[in-house]
Amino acid sequence: MAAAARLVILPFLAVYLGFSCPSALAQVAIADGVSPSFAQLEAAGAVIGQIRINAQNIFDLDDPKESAWFYRIANQLHISTRPAVIRRALLFSSGERVSLQVIEETERVLRAYDYLYDVSIRPIAYRDGIVDIEVSTRDTWTLQPGASFSRGGGSNSSGISLTERNLFGTGVLVGYANTSDADRSGRDFEISHNQVFGGWTAFSLRWADYSDGSTQSISLVRPFYALDARWALGASAAQFDRIDAVYTNDAIVSQYRHRQRSGEAFGGWSAGLIEGWVQRYSVGVGYTEDLYANEPGSIAPAELPPDQTLAYPFIRYEVIEDRYVKVVNREKIGRPEFFAMGFNARAQLGRSSTNFGSTQDLWLYSGSVSKGFSSVGGGDLIAGANLSGQYGDGRGQRQLHGVTAQYYRPQGQRGLFYASARLDALRNPFPTDQLLLGGDNGLRGYPMRYQSGNNRALFTVEGRHYTDWYIFQLIRVGGAVFFDVGRAWDGPYQNVANPGWLRDVGFGLRLSNDRSASGNVLHLDVAFPLNADASIKQVQFVVKTYKSF
Repeated sequence: MAAAARLVILPFLAVYLGFSCPSALAQVAIADGVSPSFAQLEAAGAVIGQIRINAQNIFDLDDPKESAWFYRIANQLHISTRPAVIRRALLFSSGERVSLQVIEETERVLRAYDYLYDVSIRPIAYRDGIVDIEVSTRDTWTLQPGASFSRGGGSNSSGISLTERNLFGTGVLVGYANTSDADRSGRDFEISHNQVFGGWTAFSLRWADYSDGSTQSISLVRPFYALDARWALGASAAQFDRIDAVYTNDAIVSQYRHRQRSGEAFGGWSAGLIEGWVQRYSVGVGYTEDLYANEPGSIAPAELPPDQTLAYPFIRYEVIEDRYVKVVNREKIGRPEFFAMGFNARAQLGRSSTNFGSTQDLWLYSGSVSKGFSSVGGGDLIAGANLSGQYGDGRGQRQLHGVTAQYYRPQGQRGLFYASARLDALRNPFPTDQLLLGGDNGLRGYPMRYQSGNNRALFTVEGRHYTDWYIFQLIRVGGAVFFDVGRAWDGPYQNVANPGWLRDVGFGLRLSNDRSASGNVLHLDVAFPLNADASIKQVQFVVKTYKSF
């Protein structure tokens, strides 16, 4: 008994004191119930041996809760993800030393794939300085035929679609949708794959034909797929033809034809992850052409935006702090999620020149920054800011500035206090540029696009509750009570009937379909406007799907 105890204690004592002890650790067998952690294995200098991929179907038929006939039928109809697809997404390989950071980042990468419901990476055997690792995944249901309906801000949206997000277990997405909303109706086809050429290159193609025009896009990009990735390369192109509108007080006051063609090609390089930080540099060329025209049969705006062509080289810089926190019950119900709490900044500067075919010599700039802060009491604050615009002839134009903040504070295991703030401002906009606020983007007690202006503010407070109710092992249930206050003001199309601050209160149900690849959370809200005019109903019913709580 004492000898057995020494076999267990000595290796961990060696790791704690900073020594490696392969001979002692080699005697630790996971089959005997002793599982050294990846942190301990890294400290011991362990090398990765065999990597076993255990790609599982949707339901665990050995679990009594998931053994009924309809679970079995679902598993039989579903084609599980191929192990090779999972293996290609791993950031580690046999022969490399164990790195806790790489293991954790691999889990984040895999959990980002919507065709995977769960991910587990664990050591399964350790001997002679070599550790074998098992990567277990469980699939979601990826074939999604169906009809959809949502209501927000007094307007309805509907659609019929058929999407397969993991075609034959390969990770390929193929989708078709026929949709209708307040702006347009039409058909939409897309196909995408994140592992073309057997690596990290992502391909996507989209084609759509709408009642007011069309859109097409294509991209082929090998991104910075991991923090330690050293290079990136890609190109994309897109165009659309549609009718845009100008709104005030939830009404269209004018419409115009907008055609755009755009494209970008870039290359990037990085020294990788160094002492918890990543710096990335990219150079490229971009092109954007915007054309505007009056639409026959529609009320034309008082002034159309000027046609503009921008052709420009650009440089891009990005810095990322490797600080991610794994949490439960924030934006999902009962499932792990990762919050980026580190410093993250991105800046891009381009120069549009008439020598390249541009209509004007301009500096084009954009940037964003975010940072997370944790308090002693367990609350997390994530703050961010963004800016973009054009500068030429001694003045700026189309400048958009914004700041955001989100605060999460757990209230026990199943409760959460949530608060958010968002402020945006347009400076020197084109004649038809607007910031809109209403029931479709956060002010739940009011119609869509109820207010518009050059400035916008929105504040939300929610009390969230995440239940342990898991209906048929398919749908997780939560609820919320909320208070919203916001305003959009200034500009030529400001709501003159009700231009002040608007408030609403309400409550709602959250249904998370986490066994489906869409991962949607259905929001069923009842909202009561507190500053309603005679045109607004005193009770607003909001039915919408989101990716988060």
